[in-house]
Amino acid sequence: MAQAALALRPSTKKAQREASVEGLLMAARALFVSQGYRHTTVDEIAVAAHLTKGAVYFYFRNKEALLAALLDRVETIVVDGMTERVAEAGPGAADRLVAFMHGQAQLGVERAEDVLLLILMSLEFTGTGGQVEARIRAIYDRLYKAIEGIIALGKRRAEFRADLRTREQAAIVMALHDGTFLEWYRRRQALGGPELVRALRTSMLAGFLRTQAAETK
Repeated sequence: MAQAALALRPSTKKAQREASVEGLLMAARALFVSQGYRHTTVDEIAVAAHLTKGAVYFYFRNKEALLAALLDRVETIVVDGMTERVAEAGPGAADRLVAFMHGQAQLGVERAEDVLLLILMSLEFTGTGGQVEARIRAIYDRLYKAIEGIIALGKRRAEFRADLRTREQAAIVMALHDGTFLEWYRRRQALGGPELVRALRTSMLAGFLRTQAAETK
């Protein structure tokens, strides 16, 4: 067993550094999601990563630098991936909006902690006025801009109702997005994933698609 453990260790210093950094990021992400940024200490991160506190400071100058690295990764996963999925969707705005939600739902299965980190940190840092809040806002701004673009396209093509302002409609989409993730996190055992996504898609489109009844309200 000792030989097997040795075989699993990174064989080069570069690989060892990469493994240590990855271990620290994963430990920090899990702790930030489960107990919040402010209530997580560097000591706890080091213990969870099976490293010393000195190792944490060797790779990251402080706890905020760890969170910054995680947010960089989250932006790539959540925003860049979403942009690609939407671009590959059908030409219709409804197709693109569904592609956005389906892609985010898939992240709920594959990368739930990354999305939850973004949502939970946005709640924890709102109103703090620091660099972390600005970084999180910039990520959300990219999401809002993408959704507003889809909605504007839908209005130009007369797919979506035009009696509501685009900014507020995008806010509702993000509220559904964040709220559904939190509900899934809280009640995963009680909820069916495919059924939850179907309910989300159906409810969202019902409020966006243009109908005579909607336009006359």
